[in-house]
Order: sequence, then structure tokens, then C-alpha cells
Amino acid sequence: MTETAAPRYTLWQLVRYALALGTWGFGGPVALVGYMYRDLVERRGWISEADYKEGMTLAQLMPGPLAAQLAIYLGYVHYRVRGATLVGLAFVLPSFLMVVALGAVYMAYGGIGWMQAVFYGVGAAVIGIIVMSAYKLTTKNIGKDRLLWAIFLVSAAVTVITKSEIIWLFLGAGILVWLLRAPPKRWSKGRLNGIAIAAPIGAAALAAAVDWHQLLEIGAFFAYAGSFVFGSGLAIVPFLYGGVVQEHHWLSDRQFVDAVAVAMITPGPVVITTGFIGYIVAGLWGAVVAAAGTFLPCYLFTILPAPYFKKHGKRPGTVAFVDGVTAAAIGAITGAAIVIGQRTLTDWVTAVLAIVTVAVLWRFKKVPEPVIVLVAALIGLVAYPLMAHA
Repeated sequence: MTETAAPRYTLWQLVRYALALGTWGFGGPVALVGYMYRDLVERRGWISEADYKEGMTLAQLMPGPLAAQLAIYLGYVHYRVRGATLVGLAFVLPSFLMVVALGAVYMAYGGIGWMQAVFYGVGAAVIGIIVMSAYKLTTKNIGKDRLLWAIFLVSAAVTVITKSEIIWLFLGAGILVWLLRAPPKRWSKGRLNGIAIAAPIGAAALAAAVDWHQLLEIGAFFAYAGSFVFGSGLAIVPFLYGGVVQEHHWLSDRQFVDAVAVAMITPGPVVITTGFIGYIVAGLWGAVVAAAGTFLPCYLFTILPAPYFKKHGKRPGTVAFVDGVTAAAIGAITGAAIVIGQRTLTDWVTAVLAIVTVAVLWRFKKVPEPVIVLVAALIGLVAYPLMAHA
């Protein structure tokens, strides 16, 4: 086993980075994990390639929001539970405060019509950002490896066809590469994995222990969503729709669509839409309980298995498994870009915006994404009314 090298950064520096990413990081989980790779692995060298890939694997295998889990794991790498906790809070808090503020405005003024215009532009730019993130991850992690390319293509195709991410595909890819490239000489004990999965499920139920009946319902539902829904970003949306609109009747169809729009036009993790939904249902405490119910399970699902990943992450079998899962994950990210693009690029204006975004990011590598998002939002405000009446 190789020990993790001493950190080249302080915990406060990483927390400040997570706070900034949570404040300015547009584009959803696919773009956010790309930013973390670019900033923490490539540019600053704070996190090693191996640690990043281990974090991506853990985030893909465990249920919950991908970007938040990766951020929590990266906080764990050198600063253990304290780092995971502070980085996770710093990453989620800015977008939570934003959706609560938007929820207050929404309830006060009866809807947010201008959001459609903003999302019209921002959504198209986000597709361009996701495409560039997927390209960078693909070239860096897969290269010319034929086996990993095959896994990548299968994963991308399955994601496009099913419009969801399938956990068994990630596991199967990891096991395939493991068996082909570093077959085990003997089977190791598997008790820890059972504990790592069972413990957070029990702990997640505690997140719903609220006296008020409505808050209890909200907490229980979102803790369940955070504990058992695999997939990232918009993959959780159909599950939320079934519970929030069809089962509990907390929101109307229009309110739910507005909630998803809020999540997409605010930075940070897309699943922070749960905070907005909670606010509409039960005000500030509803937002707090819904967000906590969603993120507490993913926090526990990350820090409990993390010691195992740190201890065994450098073994050849684990490295091979991680390579396979990473290839499948990047394929799913690429497939997700296609799925979201089909829903977002609805006319020639949005298509051009996405292409221009890719071109700008390709040509001018230091252009900050928030600037692109802001310009796209302004274009959306102008172009959407014109296209709607065309």
C-alpha cells in the first residue's frame, strides 16, 4: 500500500475552492466534476490522478449526487472526516441559499416566467460546457486503450437509449477490467462493503426524525431519494416527479418544471432543486429538511467506504476495477450530454449557442465559465421572446 503524499494545500484553501465552485460552478454534475479535475488535478496539483479516479468510482457506485460526493471524497483524501464535512458543506451551501432566496421570490410573486428565457440561453451554453468536460475526461483517462474505449461506447449508448445511468453497468465494467488485467489470486473478505452500504441506510433514516408531520414526510421522502436513487443531476428528476407531483401532490406540474429550471440556472449541484421544492411545500424548514434528507445519505455513503478505498486503492486489482468504472462513468457522462442536449437544443439559436460555447472554450481555455453562462442568459432573455413568437 502506498501512503497518500502530504498535502500541498491547506484545508481552508480547499474549503474556499469548494465554496467558490458552489457559487460559480454552472453546468450541472458533469461540468462540475470536470472543473474539479481541471482545477485540482491539472492546474493546482492538489489531488493526484489516482485519488481523483478513486473518488469518481466511489461517487458512481454509491447513490446520490455525483458532484457532491466527489467533492466530499476529495475533502477526505488528505483531511479525512473533517475535510469531507467542511468541503461538502461549502460546496452545497451557496446553491442552497440561492434556491431558498428564489423560492421566497417565487412564492411572493406567483411564478418565475423570466426563468424560461434565461434557461433557454443558459441550457444551450451548459451543453457546450458539458461536451468540453466530457472530451477532456475522455482523452485524459481513456487515451488509446481499446478495452476502455469499448466500455466507454457501450456505456454512452446505454445512457442515450435508457436515458438513465445503470449502476450494474459501472460494476460490470470494473469487474471486467479487473478480471482481464489483474485477476485475483484469492478472494478477499467482503464484510466491509456490506457494512458500508447498510450503515448509511440506517443513518439516513435519522435525517427524517422531525416532529412536525409534514416535515417528517418531506425528510423521509428526500432521504429515500438520496439513499436509493443512482444517477446524477437530471437522472433523479423522474423519481422526484413521481413522488412530489404524482404521489404526494406537493407541487403542480408547472411548479415542478420551474423547480428543475431553478436548479439548472443556479450553480452547484443540480439536485439542490430539492431545497426549492421543500421551500414551496413548507417554507424555510421544508427547504432545510429536504436538502438535508437528500445530502446526508450521500455524505455517509462517501465517508464510510472511503477508508477502504484509501487502503486498497493502489492495488493492481483495485486500479483495474477503477479504470473500468471510470471508462463506464465517462461514457455515461457523454451519453448524458446527448440526452440533455436533445431536450435543450430545440432550435437553431440554441444549437448555435452550444457550438459557439464549445468553440470559445476550445480556443480560449482561460475564459471563466460563469462569464459564458452570463452572456448566454442575456442572449436567452432577448432571443426567447422572439423565437416564441416566430
